[in-house]
Amino acid sequence: MTAPTKPLAKPARPFFSSGPCAKPPGYSLEKLATESLGRSHRAKIGKSRLSYSIDLMREVLRLPDTHRIGIVPGSDTGAFEMAMWTMLGARPVTTMAWESFGEGWVTDAVKQLKIDPTVIRADYGQLPDLGQVDWSNDVLFTWNGTTSGVRVPNADWIAADREGLSFADATSAVFAYDIDWAKIDVATFSWQKVLGGEGGHGVIILGPRAVERLESYTPAWPLPKVFRLVSKGKLAEGVFKGETINTPSMLAVEDAIFALEWAKGLGGLEGLKARSDANAAALDKIVAERDWLAHLAADPASRSKTSVCLTVEGADADFIKQFAALLEKEGAAYDVAGYRDAPPGLRIWCGATVETADIEALGPWLDWAYSTAKAG
Repeated sequence: MTAPTKPLAKPARPFFSSGPCAKPPGYSLEKLATESLGRSHRAKIGKSRLSYSIDLMREVLRLPDTHRIGIVPGSDTGAFEMAMWTMLGARPVTTMAWESFGEGWVTDAVKQLKIDPTVIRADYGQLPDLGQVDWSNDVLFTWNGTTSGVRVPNADWIAADREGLSFADATSAVFAYDIDWAKIDVATFSWQKVLGGEGGHGVIILGPRAVERLESYTPAWPLPKVFRLVSKGKLAEGVFKGETINTPSMLAVEDAIFALEWAKGLGGLEGLKARSDANAAALDKIVAERDWLAHLAADPASRSKTSVCLTVEGADADFIKQFAALLEKEGAAYDVAGYRDAPPGLRIWCGATVETADIEALGPWLDWAYSTAKAG
């Protein structure tokens, strides 16, 4: 069999990982401010830069003053577990899972906190019936399932008069979609997704009902120091003004500030959304033109525009491993194999830091890798 011909043009930036994601266009370490490096995060310069990053996040996200923003340890996982450990147990809980990280929160609730939640599940690629949620419960969900490519279409399903709290793991969603913050009591994310920042640091957003819970309820279980958001019965306000619970990497903070200033220069949230939308549309076109390629999330209304998961006709895990390795060896695409717990397939990040031209250039390379793997 004749070997497939390699395409002539490669993506200029072949970074399609779903976390850590591509850096913003034009990024370089030399462009980062360095005055805070080597200084205490508690010094005036450190606190001012942490506070500035919080102010930028609020501005770009158009977050209302009713909601607080805190920088916490452990990336999105640490931020979401902080929310669970400090606020759950006050009332019944519903956990929702349609991908790997949602299942992780189910495990935490059932096996670690032992709170016997109601569990609502759907298979990879599907979204459960959101109308079955009982909002007298606290409800945990993933806004955008990074490992399945499935997202909630909006916040309309969240009851405005809910008795319980809404907990949104929003790490692949913030900066890519409109979020109705009046419907969100707790949201968590990390800089490493849509902003293309570094890992290791999480962000927790608390609405007024979450603050009320923290100040009125004490969990039955012990709380590690890195989870403690309350001091003497009151919210530790310093956490939401740049006084972090543990020592942050000021290099990672400066990296995030670069990304946020870049986002602001695009026009903020609207600019970020437009870039993600354009990238997702370019990938949709590639998929539509190939009968061997399809979206894992069949319904466009609940299909991610950031972590886009694809199925490959006849592919098993070994085929996908070979497929991704071929692309990486050629420097045409890095880190495009699907998540290890997901059905075998591809996962291509289409967040705002990716250039649409690079998505478009990827199509012929997918053809080449598919044909080469099949021939091999």
